[in-house]
Amino acid sequence: MRVVVKKFGGTSVGDISRIREAAKLVVRYRAQHPEERLVVVVSAMAGETNRLLALARSCSSNATARELDMIAATGEQVTIALMAMALTDLGAKAESLTGAQAGVITTEQFMGAQVERIDTARLESLLAEDIIPVVAGFQGLSESREITTLGRGGSDISAVALAAALEAAACYIYTDVEGVFSADPRICPDARLLRRISHEEMLELATLGAKVLHPRSVLFAMRYRVPLVTLSTFRSGPGTWIVNEGEIMEAPVVSGITHRSDEARITLSKVPGGLPDGLQRLGKVFADIGKAGIPVDMLTQNRGADGLLDLSFTVPDEHSSHCLELCQALVPEIGAEGAGIDRNIAKVSVVGVGIHAHADVASKIFKALASERIEVLMLSTSEIKISVVIPRKYAELAVRCLHDALVLAQLASGSSPQAEARAAVSH
Repeated sequence: MRVVVKKFGGTSVGDISRIREAAKLVVRYRAQHPEERLVVVVSAMAGETNRLLALARSCSSNATARELDMIAATGEQVTIALMAMALTDLGAKAESLTGAQAGVITTEQFMGAQVERIDTARLESLLAEDIIPVVAGFQGLSESREITTLGRGGSDISAVALAAALEAAACYIYTDVEGVFSADPRICPDARLLRRISHEEMLELATLGAKVLHPRSVLFAMRYRVPLVTLSTFRSGPGTWIVNEGEIMEAPVVSGITHRSDEARITLSKVPGGLPDGLQRLGKVFADIGKAGIPVDMLTQNRGADGLLDLSFTVPDEHSSHCLELCQALVPEIGAEGAGIDRNIAKVSVVGVGIHAHADVASKIFKALASERIEVLMLSTSEIKISVVIPRKYAELAVRCLHDALVLAQLASGSSPQAEARAAVSH
């Protein structure tokens, strides 16, 4: 059997009329591709999970994570039944399944479980009878038979995990946007829809601020070589294919520009930095931060003429107050002068698999930012991305000027960010 998974997000199933439209889309696709068997994955209706969690917290200020998962998982249970009914009304055979009934086995980490394995027996039995399984995303069952959820955006993870387990030909992610753009179209009116992008690039974009796909779903797709396509439920169009890098014969230098403004910069000033004591002091800092479960992202150090270090690093803003408290408590122990915080920052990132082969990208970034008098506070690089931390008030301006200097200039020179004409594989 050639299997295809189609996942519909909360806005795509936000009310009965949208559920019916999504069902029509599934039935049309099925009529056009009779050789394929379909699995449908749905989220809760838009806003429903928030409503359920607010309901729980209005009842109790001490609700356990287990009980929050229990109530949050009911949102998808409503949607799967409604979607199965809508498909049946259109003449298709469909059956709704919770995550547990679909065989999704997870860790027992409430409100953020990870998929351990999927028992596909029931799904395969339904597919063999040409019945469309309508599966609740976002949820699963632990080995001890506890209902769990996968965290925010977990329905994307469910869809890709099911596609991997079923060795599906593709996984379609339907949302309220047309696909992946070279920048946020709300910020850059000239942003281009990317027809094709690598898993690696999409993972970087998703991690660095693009909200089209959950980073864990992209990682799943990359690990298990699942071709992903993200497209709009409401507008016809090709969407964006996320594929293995080897399926793109000639990658663009830069595929996209993204940003995030939900981080803070912590600075430890005047830290003794000599070897080996200096490293031991810094090791103590990051050991304590790690024990608190606070992820550290970018990190820079500046050594003064006195040999002392100013060490700066970024953390998610939601953890920044706790992180600052930890650092302030360590100031006497590590011999630092003090610890401070700057929340008025943004991280702007340039992503593309061609970056490592073009040494002039960094030069163009600094030239574009300098033209707008935007100060670079921190910098980090990898093979496929360059990120800069800048004052938050300049975030959107920086995205626009970098998009003009890198993506639009690339187009003008004849190198399309979609690389459409040179893509080897057509889906």
